[in-house]
Amino acid sequence: MNRKVRASPGPMAPSGRLPSPPSWLPDLPLIGPRLADLWRQVATEGPAALMPYASQAGRWLASRAGDAGSAAIQSMLTVVIAAILYVQGETTANGVLRFFERLGGARGVRAVTLAAQATRGIALGVVVTAVAQSALGGIGLLVAGVPYVGLLTVLMFMLCIAQVGPTVVLLPAVIWMYADGHTAMATVLLVFTIVAGTMDNFLRPFLIRKGADLPLLLILSGVIGGLIAFGLVGIFVGPTVLATGYTLLNAWMGADEPTEQVGAGVEGRATPSPHRPPAVPPP
Repeated sequence: MNRKVRASPGPMAPSGRLPSPPSWLPDLPLIGPRLADLWRQVATEGPAALMPYASQAGRWLASRAGDAGSAAIQSMLTVVIAAILYVQGETTANGVLRFFERLGGARGVRAVTLAAQATRGIALGVVVTAVAQSALGGIGLLVAGVPYVGLLTVLMFMLCIAQVGPTVVLLPAVIWMYADGHTAMATVLLVFTIVAGTMDNFLRPFLIRKGADLPLLLILSGVIGGLIAFGLVGIFVGPTVLATGYTLLNAWMGADEPTEQVGAGVEGRATPSPHRPPAVPPP
């Protein structure tokens, strides 16, 4: 008589819950107790305990993606508006000069001229220096054989525009190559890092001085403040506003008036000198 052989049940499937947190986790400084509590909560409630953190992370990522999209749109609009203004550049410049001459006379013309020179100086000093630093750093990465050279070069250019510098990208690459045993190529990349990281100390002031005769601290403050306040467009807006305000303040204080005009009175008549009495007309 044949008997049915009953299949014995296999090993019990794991419940999928986390075990208790390791004993060393609560001893971690600053974040240890909080991580241990979160571990116990997830072990008790399952993945549903992570939903509030997931929603917060999603909102943060959406906000950062919005900021990146806004920066991209600003960059595109900057290029488009610059191209439109370049086509009608002479007409626009003459119109702006006539408006400021009508508004403030010679001082108004000087203010708007200095604002244009400040913008040109920023384009030369900041952008050209960023291109030079990122190009030199990219060549160093290419010579040293570091992967993803194009992506790292673009990242260096963005950091140079933001006045951070290429060292943030190049120095970790140097450390990685030394740790990987490529001593010769790491030394070559270190030389490129030193040159690219320090060339802005003399190249940027030289180019800015060629564009506008303004204090370098004023220009750099405008670049950093404009970048923080207005994004990529603020690189040009910030220094222009500061340069115009600086010029108007000097004009208001009379710092740009020639000394020979100080003794002139109303309608060009000479005022009496304090050292001698005015001439008395004969009776």
